[in-house]
Amino acid sequence: MMATKRIGDEPAYVLHRYDWSESSLILEVFTRKYGRVALVARGAKKPSSSFRPILLPLQPLHIAFGGDAEIRTLKSAEWQGGHVMPTGDALLSGYYLNELLMRLLARDDPHPVLFDAYAATVQLLAAQSAETLQLALRAFELRLLRDIGLLPLLDAETATLAPLDPDTGYVLVPEAGLRQAHDDDRVSLPGGQWQALQQALGDESLFSDTVRACIPGFNELKTQLRGLLHYHCGVKVLKTRQMMMDLQAF
Repeated sequence: MMATKRIGDEPAYVLHRYDWSESSLILEVFTRKYGRVALVARGAKKPSSSFRPILLPLQPLHIAFGGDAEIRTLKSAEWQGGHVMPTGDALLSGYYLNELLMRLLARDDPHPVLFDAYAATVQLLAAQSAETLQLALRAFELRLLRDIGLLPLLDAETATLAPLDPDTGYVLVPEAGLRQAHDDDRVSLPGGQWQALQQALGDESLFSDTVRACIPGFNELKTQLRGLLHYHCGVKVLKTRQMMMDLQAF
């Protein structure tokens, strides 16, 4: 009989948790080496459980888990510290990130560079700067779409592969990729801005490079990325986005 594989000291974040029994939880976690993984945390709901104060979203953990079933077993979890739990809009933004990962990441599909971008984004959310928060979200959306193969090249027209004219407006269309803007398009970005974003997504680029590249044309970029994300998530409005709008309405 083959021994079950045990993974130890793995960086991870809890994306989602739900009840499995009176005393246990099922967790969806994002790990650096193994991608999104489903785990059962046995006894985690008991008042005496060491898991109880630790298995929270947006908190850096190191975990150990094992098993060969679709849902593996959490063996240990240690909080790594480093920042406080985001609150208010930053907390909702963190839940938004988690919803994107739950909807768009397949299980057991590693994305170590995306994991590092997620960790950097969560740290920026905890800093509570509203302006930085929005830029971090746009940068993460770009990294997510690129890493899972849903973002076209941003330095060429998708249909023709013709290089962009830096001074001409272009639109990111969910079904067609990047194309030249039409008169009836509500928003667009100049080709030079798209080219800068493509450069900031290069293999040698840091997450901070992507954040800085999102500053020019920020509102237009937000609108276009939202359309692309909703298209690939198969929804008109994400749950966390609707929650934000409902709260702002009061």
